[in-house]
Amino acid sequence: MPYRRALSQAERMSRVTDEELGRMVEKLDLEQKVRLLTGATVWRTHAEPDIGLRAMVTSDGPVGVRGEGWDERSTSLTLPSPTAVAATWDEELARRLGGLLAAEARRKGVDVLLAPTLNLHRSPLGGRHFECYSEDPLLTGRIGAAYIGGVQAGGVAATAKHYVANDSETERLTLDARLDEQTLREVYLAPFEVAVEAGVWAVMSAYNGVNGTTMSESPLLTEPLKGEWGFDGVVVSDWGAVRSTAAAGRAGQDLAMPGPGSPWGEALVAAVRAGEVPETAVDDKVRRLLRLAVRVGALPGEPLGEDPSHEETPGEGAPQQGQPYGGAPSPARDGDRALLRRAVSASIVLVRNEGPLLPLDPARLRRVAVIGPNASDARIQGGGSAGVYPASVVSPLEGIRSALSGVARVDHAPGVHTTNLPTPLGLGNARDPLTGEPGVRVRLLDGAGAEIHAEHRLTGRILEPASVDSAATVEIRALLRPDADGVWNLAVAGWGHVRLEADGRVLLDEEIERDTDDPATVHLSPPYRRARLGLTAGREVELVARRRLDPGGGVASVLAADPPRLDDDAELTAAVALARACDVAVVVVGSTDESESEGRDRASLDLPARQDELVRAVAAANPDTVVIVNSGGPVTLPWREEVPAVLLSWFPGQEAGHGLADVLFGVAEPGGRLPTTWADGAIAATTPVDGVLAYEEGPDIGYRAWLCAPAPPAYWFGHGLGYTSWSYESVHVPGRVEPGRPLPVRVRLRNTGERAGREVVQIYLERPDTAVTRPARWLAGYAPADAGPGESVELTVDIPARALQHWSTEEHAWRAEPGAFTVLAGRSAVDLPLSAVTTL
Repeated sequence: MPYRRALSQAERMSRVTDEELGRMVEKLDLEQKVRLLTGATVWRTHAEPDIGLRAMVTSDGPVGVRGEGWDERSTSLTLPSPTAVAATWDEELARRLGGLLAAEARRKGVDVLLAPTLNLHRSPLGGRHFECYSEDPLLTGRIGAAYIGGVQAGGVAATAKHYVANDSETERLTLDARLDEQTLREVYLAPFEVAVEAGVWAVMSAYNGVNGTTMSESPLLTEPLKGEWGFDGVVVSDWGAVRSTAAAGRAGQDLAMPGPGSPWGEALVAAVRAGEVPETAVDDKVRRLLRLAVRVGALPGEPLGEDPSHEETPGEGAPQQGQPYGGAPSPARDGDRALLRRAVSASIVLVRNEGPLLPLDPARLRRVAVIGPNASDARIQGGGSAGVYPASVVSPLEGIRSALSGVARVDHAPGVHTTNLPTPLGLGNARDPLTGEPGVRVRLLDGAGAEIHAEHRLTGRILEPASVDSAATVEIRALLRPDADGVWNLAVAGWGHVRLEADGRVLLDEEIERDTDDPATVHLSPPYRRARLGLTAGREVELVARRRLDPGGGVASVLAADPPRLDDDAELTAAVALARACDVAVVVVGSTDESESEGRDRASLDLPARQDELVRAVAAANPDTVVIVNSGGPVTLPWREEVPAVLLSWFPGQEAGHGLADVLFGVAEPGGRLPTTWADGAIAATTPVDGVLAYEEGPDIGYRAWLCAPAPPAYWFGHGLGYTSWSYESVHVPGRVEPGRPLPVRVRLRNTGERAGREVVQIYLERPDTAVTRPARWLAGYAPADAGPGESVELTVDIPARALQHWSTEEHAWRAEPGAFTVLAGRSAVDLPLSAVTTL
């Protein structure tokens, strides 16, 4: 029988009123109430049997639902990165992807998804921008709201994060973002306001401070969030971001994560009894937590739900009542894969297509060169806490081979080496010494070296063993079967004492002192220590890595091995020779885990290693060269005028290769438009000075800043080509618009090409004569247009009243400045062939 759909927010809340929530709070004593306000574990809240409350489970997102732990055996459907989702400019698609995540969350017993990230691309150097949507607050807010709607329609809470001005990674735990009131309201708070309007159930407070106050204590949690905007959900902290008892307790912070330890607990009970924190503040926090529990079904009578668009039956991906975390591996049904594949093609941005070279005609191809390390091992997601484990990944090489099967020969050459990070052992080169199964053996040992626990794992990168209680050491043991003669590079990673043995011979024995408090580094990216060892192909060697578990040092441990490889010159020469022998060359270049990851900003926008040299050499050898850029955010493309076609694929998720092949061979149109400006440099800095990061640029970020710069960027915000052409014919606006009323903009355009296509019509505003600080131009609205060859289409874009308003720092309110506004319509921040004037 079909699984029950989710009750809507209105349906759930109609069954439990605020008065009833208040009565539940009254049943609890102070200790019980305070206990609910800190997590029970890293990922769970406390249960309270006296009122029938079960624990709620949280999980990282936004590209997939990992669940409560880091276990590669619990796989997840893996979506394109948020930058890719924003590049679609398609809210319906974002909503459907949110619904897919809700189904995944329910499969894994997750109640609260810690996404979306609504911070902005203030500077392209931001290391975590792949997890954010855009440089523009309007686009970020609209795509984020659609994602929230899809998740919450499935009975799972979305979490708008990180509130607020958490737009870079350098000193992110402690920096103080300094920005003026108008910029804060018009730019950085704006996407969160849209999320609240969309009914988001949770908001996450950031690590950083704003204007002198850390966010878990900030008055911004009260005003505008809970007061002016009317947010009635839970403010959850970023993990470890609550650092005080009384100050955070008095503020609008509701839930301190993770648990069980935090500055609250007994200390908060004492602060209430001492009169430092009003008990009414505690009651409000608990009431909000219970309201969230009602919404996600954590109070009696509210089963986990089902999105009506996802009809499932138990045993086909839907959770059984009481099913434990993890469940079976992700079922990845055909409909889900099709949606993820469509999301890839819809997000790819074609920024250059001379000739035009694309789409490629398979019938005219006999041999295709696919070049680059990212071609065979695509980077499908960014590094950090949002990472998940896909059940399978389609690389660009696999996707192209599948599309050309029986039609053309496809050969691959890496061309360059882009990373020095060691490769963890895996199913392809290692086996468990005890069982012989592909993978590794992980053991937890006590202080005397006795085994406490052992398990078979699929990778040598172990971020979370099954249990670490009373363990003193983590051991990873494997039989490595070399596939090449020569000197292999072996490595171990972890904080504390590390040791590596090969067939009983000690190769490493070192002490690694922890030098950071950033949880992304401590728990996910411990440092490596390396050794070299000569090995013979086919002759197994037993590797044993051990690391001591020190307090505060996390448990992440890695055993890695890499074979000998050609030097860079030889790799480059081989790639050029392949390109010269083929009809077309597809070069995939991109960023690495070192250059784009949570916990650190980028020092440069340049592609790592010799990738620029590779592109130029291949293009010189084969004039029909297509370059695919596999990165989460902007990189410099110094060769962009030297190749006929350039595609930006972002981090495209698990169906990367199929979606890319659809675009290359014209099965689908490249649907993406740039959600952020691509330039050869950064206008805004990400490094604080004496702990302060000054947002000196005010509201002028991204394209707004480049409009005032002396030289243009490489590719403007909104830019993107399709496989057809468009003519913008007319724009109509009313001569006058009343303050507080939307502005309808009617645009007519025609498909002048030979195939059907989709255009994203973008509307910008300018205020030539103004007494108010404003950007030179700002995005005010957008809408998609679809038309067949030769067809015209007319659409109306309703510009919200807010787009014509500004934040008054004198009145601390939104105000409208009477006068003339120029309305511009077109296909990017500068390609705006139509204009009209309206008067407010």
